[in-house]
Amino acid sequence: MSYKRADIKVWFACNNQCDFCVQWDKRKKFKQRSLEEIKNILDREYKNWAKALVFTWWEPTIHTKLIESVEYAKNIWYKQIQIQSNWTRFQDIDYVKKLINAGVTEFSPAIHWFKPETHDKQVKHPWAWQKVVKGIINLRKLRQKIIINSVITKSNYREIPELSALLIKLWVSQFQFAFVHILWSADKNKDTVVPKKSNAIPYIKKWLDLAKKHKIPAFTEAIPYCLMQWYEESIAEQIIPEMSISDAEERVDSYSEYRWTEWKSKREECKKCSKYNICEWPWKEYPEIYWWDEFKPI
Repeated sequence: MSYKRADIKVWFACNNQCDFCVQWDKRKKFKQRSLEEIKNILDREYKNWAKALVFTWWEPTIHTKLIESVEYAKNIWYKQIQIQSNWTRFQDIDYVKKLINAGVTEFSPAIHWFKPETHDKQVKHPWAWQKVVKGIINLRKLRQKIIINSVITKSNYREIPELSALLIKLWVSQFQFAFVHILWSADKNKDTVVPKKSNAIPYIKKWLDLAKKHKIPAFTEAIPYCLMQWYEESIAEQIIPEMSISDAEERVDSYSEYRWTEWKSKREECKKCSKYNICEWPWKEYPEIYWWDEFKPI
């Protein structure tokens, strides 16, 4: 069942230093939210009809009061509680058990490369890949729902089918590959981080075929319909729940509306497309790099 979701960013510190980070500027600017601040946000969002919750950005598991925050959310009757994490702490099965006992119902780890050395180099955290995989194994042993989030970049898109095969062997519940959002570090490093979408599409479709064969739900984000023909059911924007976002300096009431009005971009020729009214188009920064030539109205 799909509920309105509240996305609560508890802190902007992180134990990774990813080249494609979109919140890099906030790392030193903002302190971690206190438990009372988090409780107040949880109360507010519940009163605004949110029944699902995700603790995120940048690394919630290093917040000193995450477990207490989860317990509070459970006690005020949030029905789904997800942790979105880089997962380096989930190698500790006792910590995972504490989160489950507190009330977490879904875990969303980030793993971006099939090759350990490539992953560790990009996130700048030694042994990060091994820690994430150990965390996935721990959660599988504990029979938890595992929803993988990965970012598509120039250095990893060729590895997507191999990474998918690994995730299938690890029995994850669902996975998604989101095209890198070109902000902050990703923008600063765009020459080495941002691939051309049409170059990545063959690898993405090979991954989706593999997921379908093994009956695992799989989705992509920020890739328009014109590049996803015959794979339209895998466009994540169709299934992303209505969601509020409690960011560092502002609250976004509707993530869906914000994507349409602030983050995505279209051109006049898009109006000729049969998918115009449902397609969210690419991140608005993308055409500034690769123009519009690969996007053809359906």
